[in-house]
Amino acid sequence: MAFKYPAARRDESKVDDYHGSKICDPYAWLEDPDCAETKAFVEEQNKLTMPYLEQCAVQARFHKRLTELYDYPKFSCPYKRGKRYFYFHNKGLQNQDVLYVQDSLDAPATVFFDPNKLSEDGTVALKMGRLSEECEYFAYGLSSSGSDWVTVQFMKADNLSPLPDLLERVKFSCLAWTHDAKGIFYNCYLRQEGKTDGTETTCNINQKLFYHVIGTKQSEDILVAEFPDHPKWHSSVTISDDGRYAVLSITEGCEHVNQLWYCDLQQLPNGITGLLPWVKLVDNFDAQYSYVTNEGTVFTFRSNLDAPRYRLINIDIQKPEREHWATLIQQHDKDVLGFVSCVNQHHLLVNYVHDVKDILQVYELSTGRLVRDLPLDVGTVVGVSCKKKHSDFFYKYYYHCDLSESNPEPKVFREVEVKGIKQEDYQTTQVFYPSKDGTKIPMFLVHAKGLKKDGTHPVFLYGYGGFESSIQPHYNVSYLLYVRHLGGILAVANIRGGGEYGLTWHKAGTLGNKQNCFEDFQCAAEYLIQEKYTTASRIAINGASNGGLLVAACVNQRPDLFGCAVAEVGVMDMLKFHKFTIGHAWTTDYGCSDDPEQFKWLIKYSPLHNLPQPPYSGPPYPAVLLLTAITTIVWCLCTP
Repeated sequence: MAFKYPAARRDESKVDDYHGSKICDPYAWLEDPDCAETKAFVEEQNKLTMPYLEQCAVQARFHKRLTELYDYPKFSCPYKRGKRYFYFHNKGLQNQDVLYVQDSLDAPATVFFDPNKLSEDGTVALKMGRLSEECEYFAYGLSSSGSDWVTVQFMKADNLSPLPDLLERVKFSCLAWTHDAKGIFYNCYLRQEGKTDGTETTCNINQKLFYHVIGTKQSEDILVAEFPDHPKWHSSVTISDDGRYAVLSITEGCEHVNQLWYCDLQQLPNGITGLLPWVKLVDNFDAQYSYVTNEGTVFTFRSNLDAPRYRLINIDIQKPEREHWATLIQQHDKDVLGFVSCVNQHHLLVNYVHDVKDILQVYELSTGRLVRDLPLDVGTVVGVSCKKKHSDFFYKYYYHCDLSESNPEPKVFREVEVKGIKQEDYQTTQVFYPSKDGTKIPMFLVHAKGLKKDGTHPVFLYGYGGFESSIQPHYNVSYLLYVRHLGGILAVANIRGGGEYGLTWHKAGTLGNKQNCFEDFQCAAEYLIQEKYTTASRIAINGASNGGLLVAACVNQRPDLFGCAVAEVGVMDMLKFHKFTIGHAWTTDYGCSDDPEQFKWLIKYSPLHNLPQPPYSGPPYPAVLLLTAITTIVWCLCTP
């Protein structure tokens, strides 16, 4: 089918100089989403695209079946605050999950907070929510139409009555209550020129940390930390399990490193009244330190310091010199240490990732001794709920375990079934294939049981490969539709750049090594063809955000290898991404064209700059669908 695409004006005078290289940028005017010419172009593009998509003969059937498959009850893990349990629940097709509360696990549940009542079309979402330590108050952040800007409101947790307190200009923020429930730490930006509805493209810099006292106006909030000499720094506060310390993590960009400061709140005779006297425990960006718990002055952190697969370390803040730091749990020889939480006062709930599959174990806090393994099917722990002061915990697969029992065993707490779906009808396998340099890359394949490898099956190949984010097995309705009703194969390639095997795996797909990501993904397609699962014309590739970049770069480099490509909100201009919204934070993974050496890497694969120039005589490009938004603002591009 031939299309007449909208005309796009070329401004031949727009030429950028990158370290002596002249790069034409004739469509730079499209970077202004508020320009009338840009709006007209977008409208014309949609007038071309939408009628084509709407004429799909099976679209209505797809929509009906997707709706049926998605109409099943969804639950989060329960979590305990005060003496009550809370959990999120969606009956099936509600726009937003509803927060429920119950006095005990056996007691009837009632609605605590329903975001669906905030807007008729479901576009007002609960972006963040925090109950105070003993469940006196609930702070909740709302966003509209997918914006990252949040307005934080408050209510009493006992009678659900609203409070007049209101926090605005909140974005990429923590919410951390002091244990006395007098106030809450949060981050915000100063007022900026122009609009702040989530469609602006201005950079987000100079974030500040405030403390809000309940019952006061935001204008009276106390500035507790700012970094005027470092406008790109972001901060986040965690209150220690004993409530005594505020632990401050400072980051710059998306690299998994941070500075670590703390403040002893008990040493403030007049309470929080101004900039806090922060003690710099770590004042550089050499590694990541994530607070787990503390026993008095001995703090436990998950860290990648000298441990690319992570370990647990103890730091006594009374003896903060590095030579006094001690390892509590050593780095594993192969597996990556994932999340760690303290439970039952003296135990650690520890997650390891073994070849992209989760392991869950209980360790002793005082010694780092393994106590027991917890039962898991092959897959991913998608939710955990526990606190140090509580003996019980939940993990999703929906198990409940109470360590105060004489013989604690995880019990199935809740089971969810999807109508008409039988697990035994499907098969999930993990394969390892060689990339161009010989590195073995893991890939999950999901298909109908008994599938014959005859080269006739359509394949949906998904990848991400960035920001140390691991792509692990999880249930997805759209994937199920593809496998069940189209006879397709879902292939998820765990390419380098992610965190599947720790920091070394991640760095092998970043900066000057980014080409490894593209070759890993291309070799996944070649493997599927060689193993007679499919042919090139039957392979559809997909990725979002950083994965959208992956898809676009691979289409440019190997158009012959794919039959279809869907790139969602991809980073397409690798020379200028850092100049818009939070893009400057992504330079830790990509590099920055302001640097002469890094410019050389970026220009080689930047999707926009590697489109073939007419006349083109190479292999035909696959069918390509580009999905975008007015702006796409992702703090760390790490939510694939």
